[in-house]
Amino acid sequence: MNMLASRGQLRASFIRWALFLVPLCVLLGFLSGQVGAGPGSAWFQALVKPDIYPEPKWFGIVWTILYIMIGLSVALVASAWGARGRTAALWVFAVHFALNIAWTPTFFAAQQITIALFVLVAIVLSLLVVIALFWKVRRLAAVLLLPYLAWVCFATLLNYEFMRLNPGADGGSQGEAVERVRIGN
Repeated sequence: MNMLASRGQLRASFIRWALFLVPLCVLLGFLSGQVGAGPGSAWFQALVKPDIYPEPKWFGIVWTILYIMIGLSVALVASAWGARGRTAALWVFAVHFALNIAWTPTFFAAQQITIALFVLVAIVLSLLVVIALFWKVRRLAAVLLLPYLAWVCFATLLNYEFMRLNPGADGGSQGEAVERVRIGN
C-alpha cells in the first residue's frame, strides 16, 4: 500500500476540522462584534455615512456567511496532513485572523477610524498572502476566500470614506456634546 490515508479517512479529517473551525470562526467573529457599542453607539450614529454604506442588517448576514466560508477554507488546509506549506499557511492565517478580529474593537470601541483603516490594509495584504499559501496546499481553500477578499476590500473603501467624511472623529470627539458658538466675523 502506497497511500498514507484513504479517501474516507481524509474526508473524516476534513469533517472533524470543519466541525471545530467553522463554529470557532463564527464565534470569534461574533465576540469581536460585541466589543464596544458597535453601530448603535452615539459616536457611530453621529458620523456622516458614506453613500456606499449598506443597510446595517447586511453586515451580520454577510459576515456570518464569510466566517462559515473562512472556517471551511481553513479546515481544508488543516486536514491536508503532510502537504507542503500547510503549517506556514495555518500560522499566517492565524496572524491574519487576529487582525480581522482586531478591526471591530479598533473602529467601534476605540473609535479610531484612521488606525482601523491601517488595520484593514494589513488585513487585505495578509489575506493576499494567505490566499497564495492556501492555493499551494488546497486550491479550493484559496477560492473560498475570494468573496472574503472582495468584502474586506469594500470594507477598506468604506472605512476610508468614513475617515474622509468625518475628519476629527478619531477618539470619539465627534460624539461629545459640544456646542460651538461663533461671535463676530
